[in-house]
Amino acid sequence: MSSVNRSATFKLGDRVVKRLGYGAMQLAGRGVFGPPKDHDAALAVLREAVASGVNHIDTADFYGPHVTNQIIREALAPGIPRPSAREHQRGRADPL
Repeated sequence: MSSVNRSATFKLGDRVVKRLGYGAMQLAGRGVFGPPKDHDAALAVLREAVASGVNHIDTADFYGPHVTNQIIREALAPGIPRPSAREHQRGRADPL
């Protein structure tokens, strides 16, 4: 069992998520601006995180800007189990 699956949970909106999630800030390019250096590697990292049990991705439209959310959508295309992805803006969390 991975450490992700052993982590505690908490309620986020109407979903129960694991405390150990994935922070998407570093998916964007250098300095959190622009596209990633290796787009395919960014997709692989997200897919591996979900396969490892991550069910919460912390993201923001500022990252890239807009780049990380596009990568998340692409990585978790239809047919791939979707974690709870929340976008944080001005102190509130909105579902993607």
